Amino acid sequence: KSSRSNQGEVHQETTFFTIITNRSTMKLLSLVSTLLAVGYAAAFAPSSNGARAVVSTNMAAAEELYIDEERRFLMNLILVGSGALTVGAIGVPYIAFFVPPGSGGGTGGVPAKDALGDDLFAQAYLESKPAGDRSLAQGLKGDATYLIVKEDKTLETYGLNAVCTHLGCVVPWSAANNKFMCPCHGSQYAPTGAVVRGPAPLPLALAHCDTAEDGKILFSPWTEEDFRTGGKGWWN
Repeated sequence: KSSRSNQGEVHQETTFFTIITNRSTMKLLSLVSTLLAVGYAAAFAPSSNGARAVVSTNMAAAEELYIDEERRFLMNLILVGSGALTVGAIGVPYIAFFVPPGSGGGTGGVPAKDALGDDLFAQAYLESKPAGDRSLAQGLKGDATYLIVKEDKTLETYGLNAVCTHLGCVVPWSAANNKFMCPCHGSQYAPTGAVVRGPAPLPLALAHCDTAEDGKILFSPWTEEDFRTGGKGWWN
């Protein structure tokens, strides 16, 4: 009996130890599994620092792009402004050359001027010139223009541009020959400016000649029919 009793106690101790060992093993396996799961999840989870770095990089790139756009706009504005100033500086005087200056009066004419640039007054001018005189004055666009004194000692209602229509020489009046005679290539014009001998192809240009209320002699553009040819003036 004593032997059987000892064997039973040993068997009970062995069984109890086995149960304890199995439980410890299961707990250890469970702990290891939990640790492995946590490690796996941490390994594949997105990094918050990485996300912050990406966001920061994107923001910096956007800010740099915005600054570049501002600089590009400013440079384009400066370039366009410089071009406009250059074109204006060149173009305005060129256009103004073709616009006859106004006299400041209601007639819109340009005062005839002498060689010194002084305005010419009809009364004083006629007193100093003989009948039939054709003398030069500064006219439209600064061109040399003939003032014509009629036989009754009044001014003709038109002036004659002195620029030859052949090659642009200034044509002098020859009182002895009673015509305008170009010394450059021999062109000749009648007292009215009509061509009487080539190579000039066209008559001398016309301009209206009037006297203002204050007595100044005024030139203004001739836009009507050319009475010498019966057609439109070639200078219009």
